[in-house]
Formats: sequence, structure tokens, C-alpha cells
Amino acid sequence: MDFTLSEASADLAALTRRLLADKATHDPHGTGGFDPAAWTALGQAGVLDAALPSSLGGGGFGLLEQCAVLTEIGRAVAAVPYLPSITMAASALAEFGPPELVDRWVLPVLRGERVLAVALSGFTASDGRVSGAQTAVPFGAFAHGFLVAASGEVFLVDAAAPGVTVRPQQTVDHADAGLLELSDVPGVSLGDIGEWLRLRGTVGVCAQQLGVVERALELTAAYAAERKQFDHVIGGFQAVRQRLADAYVDVEAVRLTSLQAAWQLASDVPDASAAVATAKFWAAEAGHRVAHTAVHVHGGVGIDVDHVVHRYFVAAKRLEFELGPATAQLLALGGLLAGGQAGSVTA
Repeated sequence: MDFTLSEASADLAALTRRLLADKATHDPHGTGGFDPAAWTALGQAGVLDAALPSSLGGGGFGLLEQCAVLTEIGRAVAAVPYLPSITMAASALAEFGPPELVDRWVLPVLRGERVLAVALSGFTASDGRVSGAQTAVPFGAFAHGFLVAASGEVFLVDAAAPGVTVRPQQTVDHADAGLLELSDVPGVSLGDIGEWLRLRGTVGVCAQQLGVVERALELTAAYAAERKQFDHVIGGFQAVRQRLADAYVDVEAVRLTSLQAAWQLASDVPDASAAVATAKFWAAEAGHRVAHTAVHVHGGVGIDVDHVVHRYFVAAKRLEFELGPATAQLLALGGLLAGGQAGSVTA
């Protein structure tokens, strides 16, 4: 495969970077949450609909282009719900939903007027009515609707429906989240697409983590090139150079594995879940190492919440926790490659 970004991906990435540089806001002591100005700006500029089917008025592109946008969102540590709303929910509704759902739910999202969130565990369904709870649903506190996995199906649930309770929560980096509780809430079934959503969501998190660690490494290398100790820049010290070199290898490993997984999913390669599990492992493990390298090389300022590198550290840690380890999946994959009898690989 060719890992060179397509022209569409490069253009979308460049546009997203410019917009977020102008619109994204950060408050190191604030609550994080949702940045509606940046979200609306992305909608007005056509970023939100560009990587969706042309039948919706989009650019006709797909997951690879969406991952290019997510990488830029990670670089800016922007509080916008592109991953749940576009990569997962809007894409699922465009692929599997009836036209009336697209008109009601997808088009307002593409204009940056609404937010869709996704909750894939903790729910059961009976006769099209959903009950259960999931904690820390990304962007749940600001969502107008939810895609909820229950009893082998995925349901679209209106946040304003009776029986829906959403309680705001904060994650480690003050990003928006919500405790979603459903009590016998009617939902519209999209069919058995839970695994489809999980794979896309995992690849999306990996792409976002790529942007976080890529930018964190850039900031750290620049700091090492100017910070002096004993009349020498610390970037000249062998130990520091080795840490930066290892971090560079980690960033490139995240890039390689996440692009490979996105390409396989976009190309409908059989058993792409193995590539997704590999990308998940690298985004979590390498993300952890790069985040700590950034703090260690910065020294005391690296743990100052007023310094920019702290924002990247906590963002990388949140995404690491969100991904979790992929040990079981990789052990299963190793068994398959060795001709063993390991179970199926899932992300």
C-alpha cells in the first residue's frame, strides 16, 4: 500500500489545521468540554461533510480522509466531536439509516448545529426499547442524539426522549463526557452494526492520538534545541537525543499502523480487525511513552498546567486509557500467524 496522503486528505488536513488555529480555544484551568465555535466553523467550511457520501451533499470521500481530519484535531487538542458525530454516527446513518433519519439527524450535524454521541456497552433492548447505562460517553453532555448498542443491534435514541438522563462528567484532561442512562427508551434500529462502529471508532482514536503525539514531539524537540544546561543545549546530550529518537520511532509506528488499519477498513480487506488491534496497541503504548518523554525533557515546566505541553500530556493519557491494551488481540494474532488455534481477533 501507498502511505502518501491523497490530495483530498492533504487538503482537508490543511484546511482543518488553519481553522482550528484560528477558532479552537483552550482554558488550562477550565472545564474543557465542547468548543461550539470551532465545531460550527468546521461545518461552515465544509470540513464536516467533505468525507461523507455525495448522496448527502458531501465530497464522496471516506475513512482515510476522516482520519486526516482527526489527526489535525489531535494536533490542536480541539474539543470538537468529529469522531463520534462524523466518523461513527453520521457515517453509520448514511450507510445504514433510512432517508428520514438522514434528513433529521445527519444534515444538522454536517452544518455544525448538532452533536451525535455513541455508546456501545451497558445496554439491553426489548421490542425496540432500550435500557441501561454507560459512563464517560464522549461528548455525551452536549449530544442531541445517541447511537446505542444493545442486544446485538444499534439503536438511534433521541436525547430529548422520556427516560433519557445525561449527567455531565469530566475526563482526565477535562474533555466533555456524560453518564448516559436509559430507562425503556424507544429507539430506531440500524441493525447489527456494533462491530462496524467499534472498528471505525478505534481507528479514529488512533488517528487522533497520532496528531497528539506528533505535535507533542515537535514541541519537545524545539524545547530541547533551545533549553541550555551547563552552557549547552540539552538536545545535544546523548540521553536526551536518545529519548527523542525513540519518541520519533514511536510516532512513526503510530502513523504506520493507524494508516494501515484505516486503509484496510476503507478497502473492505477481510479480517481488518487484526490491523485495527495492532494500531490500537501502538497508539496506547507509544502514546504513553511519547507523552512521558515530552514531560521529562521539559523538566519542571512539563508538569505546569499553564504550559502547553501539559495539554498534550493529558490528552495522550486520556486516549491511552480510552484505547486500553491490545494484548489479548495481539496474542490471538500471534497464534494465528504461527498456525495455532487462537480465537478470533477483535478490536
